[in-house]
Amino acid sequence: MRDPLNHPLKVIERCRSERRPVHISGPMVRYSKLPFRAVVRHYNVDIVYSPMILAREFCRNQVARDSDFTTNDKDTPLILQFGASNELDLVRAAELAQPYCDGIGINCGCPIKEQNREGIGAALMAKPDLVASMVRAVKAQCGPKFCVEVKIRIHKDLAETVAFARKVEAAGADFLTVHGRLKTQRSSEPANFEAIRLIKESVQCPVMANGDAFSHAKVSEIVAVTGVDGVMSARGILRNPALFSGYESTPWSAVELFWHYVTAYGLPFRLTQHHFSEMLDDELTRKEKKDMNECSSLIELVRWFDLRFDLRRPGDQGFGSDRPFPWRQPRSTFSGEPPAPL
Repeated sequence: MRDPLNHPLKVIERCRSERRPVHISGPMVRYSKLPFRAVVRHYNVDIVYSPMILAREFCRNQVARDSDFTTNDKDTPLILQFGASNELDLVRAAELAQPYCDGIGINCGCPIKEQNREGIGAALMAKPDLVASMVRAVKAQCGPKFCVEVKIRIHKDLAETVAFARKVEAAGADFLTVHGRLKTQRSSEPANFEAIRLIKESVQCPVMANGDAFSHAKVSEIVAVTGVDGVMSARGILRNPALFSGYESTPWSAVELFWHYVTAYGLPFRLTQHHFSEMLDDELTRKEKKDMNECSSLIELVRWFDLRFDLRRPGDQGFGSDRPFPWRQPRSTFSGEPPAPL
């Protein structure tokens, strides 16, 4: 039984009462799995998303479900985001997910061509009637109180986006997340916050902004420009899990916590390695990152960290504490040095 206080609408109400925006860790394919979600919950995040999960595969077999999604009773508030192209797949996936999450999200923003060819992600931005029917179908099957969010991009003609937003709101969507880019735009192009403001002013339900949230200061700027109820970060929080707590870069505490959750909950080695490559981008030199990325197993990677840092484990005094990066000795000692043989 989910705690009703963790229903996303309750969370949004709570943040409003505190006169601050909702802080959201967004869905990232592969990279917002349980260990990462556990870390960001330490740093002022209110709602956390799963990676985008293909609804059809999620329904088909247990192996796909176990691969895509693991959770525990501390993993809340949680929204599972699904990629779907029809009502049936989405409803079946939502039914399976309902006991283990606080709501689902419908991905109408993923620009990946392979997904779009399957009618998933940003392809749905041309099908507002279908998206509205998907929202209604989930509400009918899972109950009107079950949270359904819709994440969208914008059209060249913003009137089309406004009409889309109003249609899915009327169908029962609890809130919208707006990524302020066209599906053809690269992430290197700035997000259109004026477009997000227009969407916010055109609907009654809560609206979250997505795009270019790389610092706490930028989050405040986005809210000021758009008037949204909250801000979602994906690339920014991948690089710095403590972004919403005001840290300019990943603190050492997040590194130790991530190591703990990776070893406690499990995560494929290459995903773990990529997370550290992102998290330590501001701390390591290019040569140090290359050296770290040449590790070929989790054991090698632990040894790489232990050689260079005072990496504490749960139970050690000061584990997960907020301290400067604890280099063991002058960094030149390790310049170009490969991991010690096992």
